[in-house]
Amino acid sequence: MRAILGSYDSELTPAEYSPQLTRRMREAEDMVQKVHAHSSEMEAQLSQALEDLGVQKQRADMLEMELRVLQCQAGPAEQSVLLSREEVSSLRLKIEELEGERRRLEGDKQQLEAQLQQLSLAGDYDQGRTKVLHMTVNPASEAQQSLRQDQARLREECERLRQLLGALGRGGPVPAGLQASGLPSSQEVAELKKQVESAELKNQRLKEVFQTKIQEFRKACYTLTGYQVDITREGQYRLTSMYAEHKDDCLVFKAAGPSGATMQLLETAFSRSVPELVQLHLLAQDSIPAFLSALTLDLFSRQTVA
Repeated sequence: MRAILGSYDSELTPAEYSPQLTRRMREAEDMVQKVHAHSSEMEAQLSQALEDLGVQKQRADMLEMELRVLQCQAGPAEQSVLLSREEVSSLRLKIEELEGERRRLEGDKQQLEAQLQQLSLAGDYDQGRTKVLHMTVNPASEAQQSLRQDQARLREECERLRQLLGALGRGGPVPAGLQASGLPSSQEVAELKKQVESAELKNQRLKEVFQTKIQEFRKACYTLTGYQVDITREGQYRLTSMYAEHKDDCLVFKAAGPSGATMQLLETAFSRSVPELVQLHLLAQDSIPAFLSALTLDLFSRQTVA
């Protein structure tokens, strides 16, 4: 560039030479040098960047390979972890089952110990480790012997009674062996049966007479007083007037005091319909007969007016 400028300057005349053009050319030359320097620097940086890129690519390839290796190794590891967790859960369940079994066996052991203690207190013993001495004259043996004799005697007595019942049921004669034992004969049994039948017949007749008299007495009370008296339950009496307008119009009295000496009127729908009579004769005058008489007159007057 300088040679070109020098030849160009030599061809020009001094008058044509322009110092300004020279200055500009120098500036352009400086600019070109700076561009070359910058280009060289950029090429160096590009080379360094390419080199770094290659290194990073190699490192990335290595990391990718390591990642694949780790993934391959992580698969069996995760499976082993899952298997170990399942084994731990199974072992925990087994431990819980064994713990429950241990508690159950502990409870059974305590129950058996309590039963063994009760048996020991009741006099039981282990025949393999305990030796029992029996006395020659043992009260327990004598009591057992007496009990066996009583049982044999009672069996014989039961057998004789069965035979006697069979003979009496058939209506035949009583065997001589049974009569000798102090039992009644068949004739005596027949007489006793007749006496029982006669007593039952007399009792039945008395019941019928008593029932008839009761009915007569109730009818007489109904005719004389105008009230039918019925016993509804223990200590309660229902009175129904012959002049009642409805079948359910009744009074209920309850016995009170010793031996039913006093009577109390229980509230019913019919008693609530005559509050004036209750207030006057029961509360003020304290007279049940006056109350019943006034009620009879009131009901009778209603039917007469009607």
